Amino acid sequence: MVNFNGTLLKEDAYFLNSANRGLRYGDSLFEAIRVVNGSVYFLEEHYLRLMSSMRILRMEIPMEFTMEFLEAEILRVIAALGVNKTYRVRFAVFRNDGGLYLPETNSISYCIEAKVLDHPFYTISDAPYEVELFKDFFVNKDMLSNLKTNNRILNVVGSVFAKENDYHNCLLINGDKMVVEALNGNVFLVSGKTIKTPPLKDGCLNGILRKKIVELLQKSQVYEFKEESISPFELQKADEIFITNTISGIIPVYKYRKKIFENTTSKDLIGKLNAVARLTA
Repeated sequence: MVNFNGTLLKEDAYFLNSANRGLRYGDSLFEAIRVVNGSVYFLEEHYLRLMSSMRILRMEIPMEFTMEFLEAEILRVIAALGVNKTYRVRFAVFRNDGGLYLPETNSISYCIEAKVLDHPFYTISDAPYEVELFKDFFVNKDMLSNLKTNNRILNVVGSVFAKENDYHNCLLINGDKMVVEALNGNVFLVSGKTIKTPPLKDGCLNGILRKKIVELLQKSQVYEFKEESISPFELQKADEIFITNTISGIIPVYKYRKKIFENTTSKDLIGKLNAVARLTA
């Protein structure tokens, strides 16, 4: 089921054409949102990030695009599929057709789709999860890298590299050769009771789960939090590495090169994250 500009369509319906600017130029943004039993997790955070990103890209925000409107449009799709399930919702906006690099209009359209997930709560897996650095291409150190745009070719090529080499994920680096993020989320390093994540100025995605984990750590009496650049040399010295995104929650890294990691901190944080998620739903 797809919601295209307020009209519910079958998943296999044709509603975009070759002039679509998201297809032609990646002129599009999206939010990956977790919906559990009809409750939209972190709705306000997703809404504010989307509005901020649209302003940065000089997209025209429709008057009706309130947080309540976005929630209602998401739940229309969920209602058609069955409310009492857990979904990954993709809310995409793209500038309307017309023009070459210079758009003919800054007005937008939106598209909402949903896929069923297995678990209503964030869970931690003990399965081996191996990562490697992806060094063929670099993340730019600028504000555009902080946005969740459709320009994800680096993530695509990195994912192909990971599959070809039997890795579960890769860590991306910027032009300064600093670790920025994973292919599908933000990255955190644990050394003792100190937890680090790269700053936005290094080029990482301004992730919703990144923000929630940072808030938890800043309030913690147990952990010391640092927002600092991470060198690849630090990876094998860390006690733990974990990856965060709004769909999976926390993904502990099991192995990087010859180093095997613990997941004690990940297991501690996952319960706190589930509590925060339920409060915001």
